Amino acid sequence: MHEHTVRVRTAAGVVEGFTRDDVHRWRSIPYAKPPVGPLRFRAPAPVAPWSGVRHCHGFGACAPQQRMYTLLRPGKYQPMSEDCLTLNVVTPAREHTGPLPVMVFIHGGGYLLGSSATPIYDGAALARRGCVYVSVNYRLGPLGCLELSSLSTPEHPIDDNLFLRDLVMALRWVRDNAAAFGGDPDNVTIFGESAGAHAVATLLATPDAAGLFARAIAQSPSSGMTRGADIAEQFAQRFARHLGAGESDAAEVLMRTRPAELVTALEHLIVEGQREMLGAFAIGPTFGTDYLPANPADAMADGSAHRVPLIVGTNADEGKLFTRFLKLLPTTEPAIERLFSQAEPGVRERILAAYPGYPKPEACVRLGGDFIFASAMWQIAEAHSRHAPTYVYRYDYATRALHLSGLGATHAMELLAVFDVYRSRYGKLLAAGLDARTAGKVSDDIQKRWLSFAADGLPGADWPRYDHDDRAVMVLDRRRRVEHDPHSERREVWKTFEFA
Repeated sequence: MHEHTVRVRTAAGVVEGFTRDDVHRWRSIPYAKPPVGPLRFRAPAPVAPWSGVRHCHGFGACAPQQRMYTLLRPGKYQPMSEDCLTLNVVTPAREHTGPLPVMVFIHGGGYLLGSSATPIYDGAALARRGCVYVSVNYRLGPLGCLELSSLSTPEHPIDDNLFLRDLVMALRWVRDNAAAFGGDPDNVTIFGESAGAHAVATLLATPDAAGLFARAIAQSPSSGMTRGADIAEQFAQRFARHLGAGESDAAEVLMRTRPAELVTALEHLIVEGQREMLGAFAIGPTFGTDYLPANPADAMADGSAHRVPLIVGTNADEGKLFTRFLKLLPTTEPAIERLFSQAEPGVRERILAAYPGYPKPEACVRLGGDFIFASAMWQIAEAHSRHAPTYVYRYDYATRALHLSGLGATHAMELLAVFDVYRSRYGKLLAAGLDARTAGKVSDDIQKRWLSFAADGLPGADWPRYDHDDRAVMVLDRRRRVEHDPHSERREVWKTFEFA
């Protein structure tokens, strides 16, 4: 395999990457100063320039999280560190005329886990088709996504929405450096999946992100992961108690506690929040703060969010993944009844009526998936489409192996097509025999649509915009088709449920 080095001069200094498989790759380029020592819990600062050549051949550290989530391949774990504010760049090795669209990917993981080094997020397939692909690390869990600014003191200041500030800093880096990598800084598309899609939707309402991206794609955004500053303050006080801190010394304790202990304390806080039904997930963006004034859903609805073209969608079987792994969704009758125990009178009956067969397992799993994912997608599509071009999809494709496993087109399965995993060594196990050709066709289709959207804001001539007259949804499957307002009764009933 022919491989050689490649260098680019960024605003901070020269970075060296390598060329392989028809793409240039640079890994773990810093986009901000390491948020360590006195910079812990502070807004990211611009990266310090360096002299000489910075070698960006390998991945550095990911954000602190539970070690089991850092597995890169059998027996190989990614190191963790607070010094994690880096990004990766992949560009086509072939010559191209004119600047390329830039696609910036934000990984998911419930704001708890994940890394841009995860092999599935490599991005080479998209880059080879004609874009500059960037994948970003951001501070996770207790060090970035748990709102602790209410514990701030003059001696130990704590800024709000740290992970969101990280992502905006990364987008500023893209604006300042895209051209050096052959990209167009005025044609940036942000895209993400799950919590990454939720972050994309939040960036639409982040004033500081204005002008840093031209388009957005939200793949399976989630509900219930945004909270107001008042609820965030309650979580912060509980978190301090888990660390054995009081009001007077909470900030000081936060500054000296080891990352692993913070991660463990957050696990306890999340369990406590679910057990006591505190009304929101403990981590994610917090509105009503300096950095995020308005609830993103409200900003989209009233038109104050950034009016850029948007693709948003979900998968046909979102909930099935969570019956096996990360059992955080209400996909069983006891969990669903608990969910509705504090709802307004009549809400339970209205919602359950939209799921014939309840409490059979299939209806429970569908309801759980809609509760977290489809409800968010419907809310975003309804609000954003009033002010900007919006395209909605449902991803239905699954290979026979996925159907036989009971997963089907569950949460995150569209990533296999977007990132061309079915053609990889491991992906071929999921698409054996006759499935290989179909999986390739579906992958080609979705990649072309994402890249077309990144280039000019149009994901294909056959994909109509979503509006309130016919609510067109592109169904991505073996045979793609457009459906109008599918599952309208389910869409309608979730309007009556109050999300925290």
